[in-house]
Amino acid sequence: MRLRIISTAVACLWLGGLLAHNNMELNEKQQALVVIAASEAKGDIDGLKTALHEGLESGLTVSEAREALSQLYAYTGFPRSLNALGALQQVLTERQHEGRKAEPGREASPMAADYDALQQGTKVQTQLTGKPFTYTFAPQTDYYLKAHLFGDIFARDNLTFAQRELVTVSAIAALPGCEPQLQAHVAGARNMGVTDAQLRAIPAVLRSRVGNDEACRLERALAQVFHEALPEAVQTVDFAVWPKGQPNTAFAAYFTGNSYLADMGDGVFNVTFEPRCRNNWHVHHKQVQVLICVAGRGWYQQWGQKAVPLTPGTVVAIPAGVKHWHGAASDSWMQHLTYHKDVQEGASNEWLEPVSDEQYNNL
Repeated sequence: MRLRIISTAVACLWLGGLLAHNNMELNEKQQALVVIAASEAKGDIDGLKTALHEGLESGLTVSEAREALSQLYAYTGFPRSLNALGALQQVLTERQHEGRKAEPGREASPMAADYDALQQGTKVQTQLTGKPFTYTFAPQTDYYLKAHLFGDIFARDNLTFAQRELVTVSAIAALPGCEPQLQAHVAGARNMGVTDAQLRAIPAVLRSRVGNDEACRLERALAQVFHEALPEAVQTVDFAVWPKGQPNTAFAAYFTGNSYLADMGDGVFNVTFEPRCRNNWHVHHKQVQVLICVAGRGWYQQWGQKAVPLTPGTVVAIPAGVKHWHGAASDSWMQHLTYHKDVQEGASNEWLEPVSDEQYNNL
């Protein structure tokens, strides 16, 4: 085996619950709000438009979607909110041209002539935080929070308090460096009607449809609010160095966990494995497979032999006809380049049984 340092960029994040949570706690409409809010906060317009289409298909109304994106200006800023509202307009135009339905929904009820935004906002903020709160360091900001955010915005009844907090928690989870606010809103969401089961279901939605970092931030905040052990520290990789690619759906049946595939050209592919993800035992007939680990940590194992660690720079040439598997470590993402050489006529891959949890956990 020959070692050659190629490149790596790793950072530490938190990953809890390696098994997916039960998303039945969140209906399709609620899941759509989670993805819409997180995509808006990330500035991911393509992901946002996809989520908006899916949300409108699942019963989310135009009024609810517009209200969620408007509310988020208070948490993510006007630029992202306005960009997101523009994306919603584009989605509605596309659906109209395609003859796809979009329920308008009802608008918020008008406020009474004597409505006192400061008084009502103070009441709502107290419900959210569980006790009276006054930001004495910045009295004007305290006024904005009470009168405008919790008075003017939260008073609009085309979204419930629970929906608004679902949106807020999901958006802040997508904002690096805002962990104290995320933790506060996780606690506050419980006071506004979001159940613990629903909160625990959000990370799985984020992980599958937005990103792992967003899910990890929320999992850590949940652990702190629920006074649980913090999730295991996990090594991740910088996808700006080696691209993550697209979900490896064509071969998903032969993998335990999620993997991603990026075509690097000339028969070379970059495969990204999430923690604990590994492919089944398999054999390459009449061809040699070459693996070059470029980021993270993982394992390679031949049948009947001890597993070999994969770290950046590790190169493995797998002889034709050898039964083997490869994948990520339990506490790290892993990326490797792969290609085939010495390919003979009739070359093929033979997929065999999965690597059992018992085999994997014994590493």
